[in-house]
Amino acid sequence: MCGGRGTRLRDAGAGDAEAAEGIDRDVEKPLVEVGGRSMLGRVADALRESAVSGTVHAVVSPQAPATAERARELSLPTIETPGEGYVADLGTALDSIGEPALTAPADLPLLDAEHVDDALAESRRRAGEAETETKTETEAVTDAGSAAPTSLTVCVPAELKRRLGASVDTVFEHRGSEVTPTGLNVVAGGDDTVALTYDARLAVNVNRPADRALAEALCG
Repeated sequence: MCGGRGTRLRDAGAGDAEAAEGIDRDVEKPLVEVGGRSMLGRVADALRESAVSGTVHAVVSPQAPATAERARELSLPTIETPGEGYVADLGTALDSIGEPALTAPADLPLLDAEHVDDALAESRRRAGEAETETKTETEAVTDAGSAAPTSLTVCVPAELKRRLGASVDTVFEHRGSEVTPTGLNVVAGGDDTVALTYDARLAVNVNRPADRALAEALCG
């Protein structure tokens, strides 16, 4: 997902002025560099190096034309959306490629192939558990490991983001604690489930200049 405006990152307030040094306000958010590489390129590499089957697509919009062009230069097939917001654009993408699908935002520059593989494995494990509950013991053993993935939202504790100094936007309660989505998701059939991780690399979505500075520090 790489079609957002990125206004919070480029339009730094007074408190972010120092962290905003080195950020070109004319550069679209997915093309901002972390560790010498664009966030788009970093996320694309993580997905390509993972065990994801099928094609890695770049979901783009009219809000970020340079990002769409860079995606094509990276040999990423693009899915054009109206740019009406994350949820609407995701719906357009899913209409195009179908489910199951794994989604990752371009503002998660420390994403690694292992994170993607872990999300897929956990999604399949939970789907298998749900199927086992409705099968006989013999059927469960025969079908072990063959379950299609179920929907999964990968989250981090909101407190982890606060301790790191990362910005916190969307927060909801899960099992008595505040959590925040990373943007790494498996979209499939079945009930949506939450997978909680304490990996600091998934706690940094670059939405503001200070987030970029934190990502630079963690990838150094």
